[in-house]
Amino acid sequence: MEETKFTYSIELTVRDYECDIQGVVNNAIYQHYLEHARHEFLISKGINFIKLHEEGIDLIVTRAEIDYKYPLRSSDKFVIRLYILREGNARLLFIQEIFRLPDEKLIVKAKITGVATKNGKPIRPGEIFDRLNI
Repeated sequence: MEETKFTYSIELTVRDYECDIQGVVNNAIYQHYLEHARHEFLISKGINFIKLHEEGIDLIVTRAEIDYKYPLRSSDKFVIRLYILREGNARLLFIQEIFRLPDEKLIVKAKITGVATKNGKPIRPGEIFDRLNI
């Protein structure tokens, strides 16, 4: 793992209700974890979703690529790490990985593609790129 590439991380704990009958985190829950980390990262950069939406701008996911490597179980502690890339003039790529703690076992690798829209139409998110330094 090249830890230096990550620019943001957040630690969480698996809650009982996130597990399925097999006792592991349901695959859909990982998308919630990844989304929470992206939102917290953007908030840390001063990007306010409510303000953007009031201006008619929405950040949306257009593609999610997730590789599930190993399951998490109830009460497991884990960290989500991410970095962001710019793809062309309009796309944001969030590269995210989830690691179980404390052993740093790789759980999930994901690449999430997002775009900005204004009043429902794709736009170039120049100001957002600027805030993210990409």
